[in-house]
Amino acid sequence: MKKAALILFLVLTSASSFASYILIPMDAEGQKNHLKAYGMTYWTLERQLKVKWLLNYRGGSFLFPNNEEIQRECQIRGISFEVISEAKTEEILEFINSPSQNMESVVLEKAPKIAVYSPKGNPPWDDAVTLVLTYAEIPYETIYDEEVLNDELVLYDWLHLHHEDFTGQYGKFYRAYKSAAWYIEEKKQAEALAAKLGYNKVSEQKLAVALKIRDYVVGGGFMFAMCSATDSFDIALAAEGVDICEPMFDGDPSEPNYQSKIDYSKTFAFKDFILERNPNIYEFSSIDMTSKRQIPMLTDYFTLMDFSAKWDPIPTMLCQNHTALVKGFMGQTTAFTRDEIKSNVLIMGENKTNGEAKYIHGIKGKGFFTFYGGHDPEDYTHKVGDPKTELELHPTSPGYRLILNNVLFPAAKKKKQKT
Repeated sequence: MKKAALILFLVLTSASSFASYILIPMDAEGQKNHLKAYGMTYWTLERQLKVKWLLNYRGGSFLFPNNEEIQRECQIRGISFEVISEAKTEEILEFINSPSQNMESVVLEKAPKIAVYSPKGNPPWDDAVTLVLTYAEIPYETIYDEEVLNDELVLYDWLHLHHEDFTGQYGKFYRAYKSAAWYIEEKKQAEALAAKLGYNKVSEQKLAVALKIRDYVVGGGFMFAMCSATDSFDIALAAEGVDICEPMFDGDPSEPNYQSKIDYSKTFAFKDFILERNPNIYEFSSIDMTSKRQIPMLTDYFTLMDFSAKWDPIPTMLCQNHTALVKGFMGQTTAFTRDEIKSNVLIMGENKTNGEAKYIHGIKGKGFFTFYGGHDPEDYTHKVGDPKTELELHPTSPGYRLILNNVLFPAAKKKKQKT
């Protein structure tokens, strides 16, 4: 009897120490492919399995239930992982829950349905978000003006705005590309689409799209935008009912004194900005810092802000990374003038020396938005016609991780904010 009891005790003790969880570390030392790790998390959520996001623990690691299929998939995708015992897992979670630690465990419940607002036929490598979604193997659907105006945004949990010009000025490319075949063709196609949808001008149609997107966010949607989609979106909202386009864009003059008619109360993020009237200047407004900054490429970095994981889990989630110092990168809209950001908008990444914000987040109605300045985190001065970025060469990119933080954000279990 004593021998049988001893054997049973050893069996139970051994079983309790068996591995029962998979930890995907996200620190610099422990992970060789941070970007694929997000795709692995999404893949697991698609299979109705919950994942814990360990905020500020080893770079924002992920905790999975342990099974052979997940292990095998991690190996196939080249993702670093650790198989840990239940006792070790409890120790980690207890450490995270300690009031002395700026950490939190957030449950991810459901794979969000993702939409990318982008012109049909646009190559996926022309946009950093579609590039990283493809690399991370996260599925998405492409929609454009017709789908938005037909109220199809309600089908999606997360929306990314491609580098769009919502003001109807064709990206302010007039001076450099007005004679280029691609510019002429894109302008022709935009005018044809506006007419098909019942609008006299492209600017009127783009405003209607911007208003639909606004309503989507107010109703509880998650919106992410980069580069010119950030400021041109807000400008379109502020200029509702005001003609700010010059004749080469819409066929008639802009309104006299239109700057005085701009309504900043309608915007998501920006205030008090001055519009650029000259159609030959590749700029929308004073929001953008591109022409104001004088930072050498080698020293161009921005710093991620440090938030309280337990009290401010949302910005903490969006800032998860294996480094707080991220390489800067240019774009038509490179970064945002701090003085022109509304006080209720969080600055999550900034270059204090230059007085600019790179990465901002806010609440609108029941929904959320994040604006990220620049075009491509691993292509410093991306230009028209440049080759695509090969993310196989940048699997640990901190700049691209910020995009994927936003992709997983809607998957988080909702809970009441502490007050």
